[in-house]
Amino acid sequence: MKKIEAIIQPFRLDDVMNALWEIGVEGMTVTEVKGHGRQSGHPVVYRGQEYQADLLHKTKVEVVVGDSDCDAAITAISKAARTGHAGDGKIFVIDMPEVIRIRNLQRNEAAL
Repeated sequence: MKKIEAIIQPFRLDDVMNALWEIGVEGMTVTEVKGHGRQSGHPVVYRGQEYQADLLHKTKVEVVVGDSDCDAAITAISKAARTGHAGDGKIFVIDMPEVIRIRNLQRNEAAL
């Protein structure tokens, strides 16, 4: 199993969720986060003063999928999140050795 963490532009969230649902990925966690990569901040005007906002608002989408579904999930996320501009985000893939559903103690892919 793999855990996929995608950092995306907030306005692309609905597209990413729909793309994942279309390939059968139902469970996900979505978090509002701040950060920056190569796209380092932007000027912001607040009460007449301009300052540099170094941390940008992003959205993190986390899903756990079986090994056989990993490539499809990555493709779905990347197509739905891509705008072609700096700041589109990143996808991280992490090995997930075990998953347990708390309600009935199902394990691994049965728990997904």
